Amino acid sequence: MSGKLMLFIACISGASSVALGAFGAHILKSMLTADQLNIYETAVRYQFYHSLALLANGLLIVYAGQHANSMIWSTISAYAFIAGLLSFSGSLYLIIAMQYHQISTPWWIGMLTPLGGLCFILGWISLAVAAWKI
Repeated sequence: MSGKLMLFIACISGASSVALGAFGAHILKSMLTADQLNIYETAVRYQFYHSLALLANGLLIVYAGQHANSMIWSTISAYAFIAGLLSFSGSLYLIIAMQYHQISTPWWIGMLTPLGGLCFILGWISLAVAAWKI
């Protein structure tokens, strides 16, 4: 994955996390229970944190582009962060939406959240290796 694409995805993810946070604070606050709002805020917070991590990763690739070993680990990190964003935050957004609409949540959707957490951990470890290999 190119540094330019990674930076683009990071910026779009960061912007959408701010928009989703504002949506939650101004619109969903009166519609969701306190527990649901807490879950929603967790999804937004982790999306924002890992958008910043993806941004740092993109900058690392732009900065250290000539180091092949670093590029490989940085690319692994980027894919892990993106997978984590989709599975961790995405599953929490989906769970809240299904609860709000009183649709029963299939068991496998709840399994995506910890899988996303593992992807985040893999992303951070891969980013550390990429930084070490510069």
